[in-house]
Amino acid sequence: MTRQTTQKLITALYPRLSHEDTLQGESNSISNQKRILEAYAKQNGFSNLKWYTDDGFSGANFQRPGFQSMLADVEAGLVGTVIVKDMSRLGRNYLQVGMYTEMIFPQNGVRFIAINDGVDSAQGENDFAPLRNIFNEWLVRDTSKKIRAVKRSKGMSGKPVTSKPVYGYLM
Repeated sequence: MTRQTTQKLITALYPRLSHEDTLQGESNSISNQKRILEAYAKQNGFSNLKWYTDDGFSGANFQRPGFQSMLADVEAGLVGTVIVKDMSRLGRNYLQVGMYTEMIFPQNGVRFIAINDGVDSAQGENDFAPLRNIFNEWLVRDTSKKIRAVKRSKGMSGKPVTSKPVYGYLM
């Protein structure tokens, strides 16, 4: 890894919203996350801000375009800090989130901040971060299980399981 020394390092602001999160309303919207991230960055003196946004991508999958772009910049030594609204915005897979926050970011000299969870790698160890990661992974699995159960129940009772009825289906 080569650290960029001629220019200021990037402060990566990463909002993510999955399709499932849109059901929870405005609190997790991309625009709301951007407001929170930008206000935090300004209040805490971060500069050279760059947005890496994933709108409509699940946190269970790390093959997201915004995340992959941010990761490429991290590995190229261009990023000094990554800021997210909370740990679940980075991802919902316990092992992979831990790999990034405990290995990849520190190896590349990147400070990691999750605003609402009170996580800041510059402040030392955060004993509760792994527990939050486990809970975030459980939440995505639980939600998936519940959605499958509702769709199965609707299908068994003859109700459509899609938003638009299949061609020829009588309403």
